[in-house]
Amino acid sequence: MVLPEDFPLVTDPFFYAVTIPAVLLLGVSKSGFGAGFGSLAVPMMALAVSVPQAAAILMPVLLLMDVLGMAAFRKDFDLKLLKFLIPCGLVGIVIGALLFKLLDARLVAGIVGAVTLLFLAQRLLFPPRVDSPAPPRWLGAVLTATSGFTSFIAHAGGPPVNAYMIPMRLSPIRFTATLAFFFFVINLSKWIPYAWLGLLDWRNFATSVVLLPLAPIGVWVGVKLARRIQQALFYRLVYLGMFLTGSKLLWDALR
Repeated sequence: MVLPEDFPLVTDPFFYAVTIPAVLLLGVSKSGFGAGFGSLAVPMMALAVSVPQAAAILMPVLLLMDVLGMAAFRKDFDLKLLKFLIPCGLVGIVIGALLFKLLDARLVAGIVGAVTLLFLAQRLLFPPRVDSPAPPRWLGAVLTATSGFTSFIAHAGGPPVNAYMIPMRLSPIRFTATLAFFFFVINLSKWIPYAWLGLLDWRNFATSVVLLPLAPIGVWVGVKLARRIQQALFYRLVYLGMFLTGSKLLWDALR
């Protein structure tokens, strides 16, 4: 079928060549399996479109993925932890909305990448003891607000909040479920400021609709794997995802 010239849809084949794997990877990460890999989605799509456009196209896709993730893990989240994470994340959303037009998205991505790699280096070079305490709440507030901020700028909120939650040594299911509900609220809160900033338009929305069928596929694959994975392997994959994400974000900023 030949599309009319004025059809509001991205039709560049290269865009779909990089976006389809990015969306599937995002779906898998939303289920918890390979958590951290999802932050690679926007950098991958930025090979074909601008970072703001990539972020806008992913908005409906993220909403569907968040709903599917919450349905899959609706009985497993940590409510007490969520009551702390969500307000801090929303503070970061507000900051991101106010500074969005003043900050270069690649600079923000580079900062996230550098912090992510520093966290991983600290964890690998100085591994915590089994009886070591959880991170202090003030650090959690800073990291979670940073997660909201980087999520607003480039949907790269995973690494900062992962850095806070990993030392808690939650089970893979509880870890995944808590993040699923956290990012549902965070991503839902972006819609009004994204519209205010003029990032939501028919072309981006139509492109999102084309990509929507990929969302349940990625989430389904990830949920199946997440419920069968051992805790040690789960966190190794989280570290790997954070390493790849941090490296890619930093590379994009320095390139």
